[in-house]
Amino acid sequence: MTPLEHELAELIIDTLELEDVSVDDIDPDEPLFGDGLGLDSIDALELGLALQKRYGIKLDSDAEENQTHFASLRHLAALVEARRAS
Repeated sequence: MTPLEHELAELIIDTLELEDVSVDDIDPDEPLFGDGLGLDSIDALELGLALQKRYGIKLDSDAEENQTHFASLRHLAALVEARRAS
């Protein structure tokens, strides 16, 4: 897990108050939603707001690419890195 992935895992746990999940429980390649971490659409909204607050990343809630961005911790880290670079 990269430092950014670790930071994002902590953000997910803190934002969504996942008290029974540790950073080590989140595999960077596992899905965040459904069968993976088990997040839902409400969690996605909260996480999107947290990303905006911490990293200044604004996401259109209706954008199709959001499924890709939120597919896994690794994809989310790639989004943050790409937005930082631009």
